[in-house]
Amino acid sequence: MHILTIDVGTGSVRAIVFDPEGRAVAEGQREWFPDLLPAHPGAQDFNTDRAWRLIAECVREALASSSLKPSDVAAVTATSMREGMVLYDERKRAVWACSNADARAHREVTEMLAAGLGEPIYTRGGDWLNIISPPRFRWIRAHLPEVYGRVAHMNMLSDWVLFKLSGELFTEPTCGSSSGIFDLADRRWSQTLIELADLPRGIYPPVREPATIVGCVTEEASRETGINKGTPVVTGGADTQLALLGTGAVRPGQFTIVGGTFWQTALVADRPLIDPGFRLRTLCHVLPGQWMVEGIGFYHGFAMRWFRDGFCDNEKRESVSRGVSAYALMEERASAIPPGSNGVHAIFSNVMNARCWKHAVPAFLGFDIMDAEGTGKAACVRAIEESAAYVSRAHLEILLEISGLAPPVITFCGGASKGTLWPRILADVTGVPVRIPAVKEATSLGSAMCAGVALGWYRDIGEAAGRLVRWERTFEPVSENARAYDGHYRKWRAVYPSVMSIADAGLLPSMWRAPGV
Repeated sequence: MHILTIDVGTGSVRAIVFDPEGRAVAEGQREWFPDLLPAHPGAQDFNTDRAWRLIAECVREALASSSLKPSDVAAVTATSMREGMVLYDERKRAVWACSNADARAHREVTEMLAAGLGEPIYTRGGDWLNIISPPRFRWIRAHLPEVYGRVAHMNMLSDWVLFKLSGELFTEPTCGSSSGIFDLADRRWSQTLIELADLPRGIYPPVREPATIVGCVTEEASRETGINKGTPVVTGGADTQLALLGTGAVRPGQFTIVGGTFWQTALVADRPLIDPGFRLRTLCHVLPGQWMVEGIGFYHGFAMRWFRDGFCDNEKRESVSRGVSAYALMEERASAIPPGSNGVHAIFSNVMNARCWKHAVPAFLGFDIMDAEGTGKAACVRAIEESAAYVSRAHLEILLEISGLAPPVITFCGGASKGTLWPRILADVTGVPVRIPAVKEATSLGSAMCAGVALGWYRDIGEAAGRLVRWERTFEPVSENARAYDGHYRKWRAVYPSVMSIADAGLLPSMWRAPGV
């Protein structure tokens, strides 16, 4: 028997089938972008109809690419990006949804800050106002009153996938806590925050812990996806927390970097550890009694994907003939460039500052027009990877500041960990050994662990992690490179604010700017 997992990410959706030993035996994937609305700057709608169609395609592709029959799937579960929410009418039809980085509620955030709501929500709910649910509800009330009046239910994106499969409405604490209206301490909707933020009453679904069977695949979902009717549907959770589970980070004090579209540099904590500087965010972890604190690197994966699609046609063509990914060829070229990318700086994500979260105009700086070979395409690829590592180092420094803990080793998972250059750069920039799990899609493996626990395959989540997490390799920092990167990192930290001033002056648009900033 096998477990089918569905992962709704910022840049793609995938379905992966796992066997009881945690081996991925089949996969289907589609890339996507959120729907941008020019009429509402910063808006990122989540198109539920399109998303469900792509999910169904991925599931059918995963089943077709293996020798498995639908009857071989013992359970199905789901994970997703955080913060995005789905609103439903009384008949449980989706009437509005947004993705994680939706940033349309500028005036609403400003009004809530003026009313003194920022710090009370942060200290109880773990995140600043910019991408959580309360300002979004206020925006809908102001701009879409006909939708607001119809809202009878809500949940988060991974919950929506499981609702589409089972017809059951609920949420679970890892994604639910990303709404900003959870009480972190007791892993439940906070009536205090609902009343404080003047949010709709009575629309919040029951909370179900991860690894809970909540229903079965309906006849309609079976017809659309090819999964057998009656297959158990199990709660999964938020992508980052499940990635931590999928790499065995189930004990306080463990450090993990999840390298996807966004990069999360996370620490598992034994209490709701709140950053007094209002920079990082805190959410519920998969296990009751555990939390995670994270700094988010914005659009690292998108930046590399953009560069691949905009500048690497030769590598994309060559990848077909050589049977490797275009990313592997890009890293092959970039590995010939020394640390510091011959002076080329990539300006994309800023270091997280939840209270004032803004990013510069995307840019490359420092080209030597007399050295096309040394400061050309390969240098840009390396500079993108270095910039992501710099942001992660900065987040590790904040985690050390607020927790007093320093990482003896960093676990690195996600799509960015599949190559050899990015983890090498990460080890050299941080000066800490970086270990890579055998299963890079750790989020989906974490989902599979939850389903396996629900089915009784494993006694509990800790046993599942102990049995299924295996390590592929460890990258030790090279002392010479680490010393060089100390200087390159300090220079990047100094250069970034200067480029930020261009966006602050309104001369060119920021890559992303939080509402109210």
